[in-house]
Amino acid sequence: MLPKTMNAVSITRAGGPEVLKLDIRPIPQPEAGEVLIKVAFAGVNRADCDQRIRGSAPAGGTDIPGLEVAGEIVATGPGVTRWKAGERVCALVNGGGYAQYCVTAEPITLPIPAGFDLKQAAALPEALFTAWHNVFMVGRLRSGEWLLVHGGSSGVGTMAIQLARLEGANVIATAGSAAKCNVCLKLGAATAINYREEDFVAGVQRITDGHGADVVLDMVQGVYARKNLEALATDGRIVHLSPGPNYEAEFCAPLALILTKRAIVTGSRLRVSPLSRKVEIAHQIMERVWPHLGTKVMPIIDSIFPLAQASDAHARMESSVQIGKILLEVAH
Repeated sequence: MLPKTMNAVSITRAGGPEVLKLDIRPIPQPEAGEVLIKVAFAGVNRADCDQRIRGSAPAGGTDIPGLEVAGEIVATGPGVTRWKAGERVCALVNGGGYAQYCVTAEPITLPIPAGFDLKQAAALPEALFTAWHNVFMVGRLRSGEWLLVHGGSSGVGTMAIQLARLEGANVIATAGSAAKCNVCLKLGAATAINYREEDFVAGVQRITDGHGADVVLDMVQGVYARKNLEALATDGRIVHLSPGPNYEAEFCAPLALILTKRAIVTGSRLRVSPLSRKVEIAHQIMERVWPHLGTKVMPIIDSIFPLAQASDAHARMESSVQIGKILLEVAH
């Protein structure tokens, strides 16, 4: 018998990490095609911080942040056939992950990889969906090409490096410290550039013998618009992931550079993508990545905080000291 209420972290107003508060909420009920998960661990993502800074969720979202979880299915809605109560899963969720229970759609609920525990599984969905979608489905990275990853030591960055290597591409990562660069190298990057000490454009041109990066994955809100184009190969693709917490980021670069390089400048936001797109990503991940989890692809976990200390987790993320994923552990 499930309880009627649960502990959840809510965003009380726009502001800093201190606006996150532990609250008592009704346990959500799964609708048609949905499952209810008893959450063991939830991932912390930059999008959660952006939502807190704005004080509002995207349309259809909730004031409870959290876009990925791992735990146990405890109930299913009408029409669910793939899962049953008692099975352990990890899942992408449209908000609501910072809670003891959350609901999500059946087709973006995935099995725990062989040999993984729940905390490792919780570090997978958002980074894996985001990296695969943007690097391969949007950026169309191919075997033998060069990928430039900004923020290579982040959750998405560490996953993008591993996925690119899995698919036979070469990787250049940027990061802000020697320790972060070393992690990128250990994950398979051909080189890692400390952007505080070296111009990454020169580094990219050097390592690629003047060819440039075929795909650039940019999570730094457009501040590298011109430099990315200078580092880009002819017919290259630049994929942007973040518009800034208040959607204030702008793309400003010489049009002549775009035309000369025949560049494609694009981007995507996973959370607001339609469910059909997320299902397509899930199918590709299950086929191409799941068999290699634990061997060629592993999530990097930086730290774990209790759910009640979500504000501390956000403060750590915004300090930019973390390497890999930050998680919340959910007690019951």
